[in-house]
Amino acid sequence: MSRSIRVGSIAAIAALAIASLSSCAAGNTPDTLEIRPDNAQATAGTDLLLNNIVVVTGDESSGEHTGPANVTVNISNSGTVPAELQSINVGTDAAAFADDKGAPLSVIVIPAGGSVLIGGEGNPSARVASTSVNVGGYVPTAFAFRSGEKAATEAAVSPNKGLYKGWGPTASPVAVPSKAAGSASATAGAGAPTSGAPTTGAATPGTAATSGAATPSGAATAAGTASPAAGTH
Repeated sequence: MSRSIRVGSIAAIAALAIASLSSCAAGNTPDTLEIRPDNAQATAGTDLLLNNIVVVTGDESSGEHTGPANVTVNISNSGTVPAELQSINVGTDAAAFADDKGAPLSVIVIPAGGSVLIGGEGNPSARVASTSVNVGGYVPTAFAFRSGEKAATEAAVSPNKGLYKGWGPTASPVAVPSKAAGSASATAGAGAPTSGAPTTGAATPGTAATSGAATPSGAATAAGTASPAAGTH
């Protein structure tokens, strides 16, 4: 092979390598490679950004789940006025809002220039009483704000494990006081016979008193005394 052919071959190989590297550099982005983010995100209007949207179920590792679920999402508001999150729907099932103490909320307020994390200890919560989802899959999740902005995405469905351990649904905080109240009523009901027992007890002393009244009833003793007097006559 002549020297000129060898030089030409080397130049061609170098050109191919450079083209290859530049194509990798241009295409090594999620948009080009169509890589889906780990957790869903969405925008509502121009000021609201919703990040890390996840639906957290119970302790299942995979498969179908029908039951309660929590929605976790971080909502930031770059606007100059507060935003009010009015609803979250997982599929067709609506979530109920509560504050960090478990008290019901009609809306969740995202302050102007701030953000709110929904879900997790010490944060407001969004709990769906019952929904059917595929753990490890995705489910349509929609958000609506009082001012009219809306956002919709496919949220990942995660079990109450790993990174999301403790983020899953727990017993409704409203149900616990309700049961306690029922228990208190039952206790009070059980106490009624006890309070009735003192009444029976009162009757017993009353009987004793009646019996005692008959004993001191000097009438009986007196009658006994009168009998001998009558016998004397």
